[in-house]
Amino acid sequence: MTTVHHVADRPGEPAARTDGRLTAVPGGVGQRIERPEDTVGAATSLLDAYEPARARFFASPTRTLLAYGTRAEVPHGGTPLARRVTETLDAELLAGNPAPIVVGAVPFDQSAPASLAVPQAVRWAPALSEDPLIALPAAAPAAADWDIRPIPEPGVYGAAVAEAVRRMRRGDFSKVVLARTLELRSSRELDLPALLQRLARRDPAGYTFALPTGPGRTLLGASPELLVSRRGGVLIANPLAGSTPRSADLAEDVRRAAALLESEKDLHEHAVVVDAVRAALAPYCRTLDVPARPTLVRTAAMWHLSTTVVGEPADPAVSALELACALHPTPAVCGTPTTTARDVIQELEPFDRGNFTGMVGWGDASGDGEWVVTIRCAEARAEERTLRLYAGAGVVAQSTPEAETAETGAKFRTFLDAVGADLQENGR
Repeated sequence: MTTVHHVADRPGEPAARTDGRLTAVPGGVGQRIERPEDTVGAATSLLDAYEPARARFFASPTRTLLAYGTRAEVPHGGTPLARRVTETLDAELLAGNPAPIVVGAVPFDQSAPASLAVPQAVRWAPALSEDPLIALPAAAPAAADWDIRPIPEPGVYGAAVAEAVRRMRRGDFSKVVLARTLELRSSRELDLPALLQRLARRDPAGYTFALPTGPGRTLLGASPELLVSRRGGVLIANPLAGSTPRSADLAEDVRRAAALLESEKDLHEHAVVVDAVRAALAPYCRTLDVPARPTLVRTAAMWHLSTTVVGEPADPAVSALELACALHPTPAVCGTPTTTARDVIQELEPFDRGNFTGMVGWGDASGDGEWVVTIRCAEARAEERTLRLYAGAGVVAQSTPEAETAETGAKFRTFLDAVGADLQENGR
């Protein structure tokens, strides 16, 4: 068995095209649906047109969308989120919107208000990875002095990991995902379109997004992980758990990938997540295919163990968002048992996760949609010229503070490289 047999840039998903061209996807009132004879410039034109003040951008391995304006917002309330979304979309249909969608973000805590809206207009295109122009490099980050403040300090984070390991070895629980943040304050105004360009062009086969989450706040990211998608009678989930940093040296990079595939610790961590995904989806599915062993997915910064789960919904009315809510939070972003892991996170993380490790994506009135795990992300606050970066690591009984601190540091690289900042944590 060779390593290449286990490597994929992205797991397979239902095709967004049927004949080599873009399939028309409903886009709402005022929609503009791209139907190019080829894909040159179709997706990158949407990336180039992103404006933070008025647009929402989402790109996946199957399509790219750019949404403008707000026709309606999904209200906060005590009823399940998927029901509130369905009611909002149904109201739009009754109001004459022939093909409404919702776009936005759902926080880690599903009881907190979500940032989901029905846009005024939507433009669709094929995937960024299908557009040859995506290979053109993004402009380098402008020179800026970044003040970087870790929350918590690396030593404090390591102590939290050690405490979690101590409790796991005592038998209290089996896994928890502990995160830390970096607050970056710039000497210059934030250029969010340029930042999005660098994120998208660095990993065009992944999931890139830029969405408003409040007055003056924008959630940006380049996630590798699909929580769940539904297209007609097919649903797909792609849990990732177990990872290692990439290396610039080809031989070392291959060695790390091969070692990850054989790592007892990482394979166990991954199996726990896959079992949880299977258990959450099984009640909704007529059939469910779960591979016996993981493969590898690579991003520019990391190798990840990956399993692509494919199912057929038993009820054609179940939406992608309802499935996503049933899955969230998986042990990949929380831990297991879930309730205990949540309590440990609340105790040991000195910040509110907000949208980090929540989900981001889109859904339409037929129930189709794509919802992605909100990782490799940052929240931008334009007026304050700040970025809040997030990274987490799955902590199990075999974990060490040094390894998990290094892993989160490697995951920060996605954004640090995009803004031209450097993180020096040695001795801190």
